[in-house]
Amino acid sequence: MSSDLAAAQKRYLRGLAHPLKPLIQVGAKGVTPSLLAELDSVLERHELIKVKVATDDREVRDAAIVELVDGVKAALVQRIGNTAVLYRRSADNPQIVLPRVR
Repeated sequence: MSSDLAAAQKRYLRGLAHPLKPLIQVGAKGVTPSLLAELDSVLERHELIKVKVATDDREVRDAAIVELVDGVKAALVQRIGNTAVLYRRSADNPQIVLPRVR
């Protein structure tokens, strides 16, 4: 799903995500099955969230973000420093209406 958001849709989602605080933090244990389960639940409720990855190693951080995106089938909207913005449409209660792609 990470590649099926158009540039205009990503721009729209970045604007919505700007005031949000990170809801999930990846700590020293990295990406665990319980963290993925929690992320899945939070994405289902909120659709658009920020995730903070607490590591200074860029390769480890990037690998963790890829693992999160793949693990919950979300779209990576943006990554700035240690924070990633993830989006996944809610199956039960969609709240965010994306702009149409022309």
